[in-house]
Amino acid sequence: MKNVDDLIESAAELADRGLSKGEIADELNVSRETASWLVERSGTGSEATDTTAPAQATGGPADIHVDWSAIGRDSSRLAHMGSAMADMLEKHGEDVDLTIGIEKAGAPLATTVAGELDTDLGTYAPRKHQWEEGDIEDLGGSFSRNFAQIRDRQCYVVDDTITSGTTMRETVAAIREEGGEPVACIVLADKQGIDEIEDVPVYSLLKVISVGEE
Repeated sequence: MKNVDDLIESAAELADRGLSKGEIADELNVSRETASWLVERSGTGSEATDTTAPAQATGGPADIHVDWSAIGRDSSRLAHMGSAMADMLEKHGEDVDLTIGIEKAGAPLATTVAGELDTDLGTYAPRKHQWEEGDIEDLGGSFSRNFAQIRDRQCYVVDDTITSGTTMRETVAAIREEGGEPVACIVLADKQGIDEIEDVPVYSLLKVISVGEE
């Protein structure tokens, strides 16, 4: 994606497919506020806006879009990224036997990490996937029953990006509520430069830092 207009067009397409604003944020690797702004700029659902014309977007929330589709669309590249992530985690020892991937994009990464570290695999669907507007605290996430369960085990947590840290913080809390112990978190790209969340160390292959005035 080359510019904001491309993001607006993508947001409109995702909204037309029925994705919530939280899911759109996940797909585009932007904050919920940015996703909401992109959808509103696209005029999706509004007869007053001609979505066939260039959006010529200006302003909007300060954010950084991370496009890692060149990795995601190639299984070999994805495996290499998973190997690098596993390498950063394995120093925590052999007692960790479960890797939790945050859906959607964190799940395939977690699969490769789990394979490298020989752990079971679980997935967590965060509450932002249900979010449209209003208080996200009224919503809840869930662990998939199709994969391994927490059951008082030590866990790694894997996602693609950290935008604000809210989803990672939610996942850590959810693991603890199930009796598990989150040992470390890892992402491809961290847009906040976070070193730890709720006393759990956070690692990333890339730290993306915006320099200058917003």
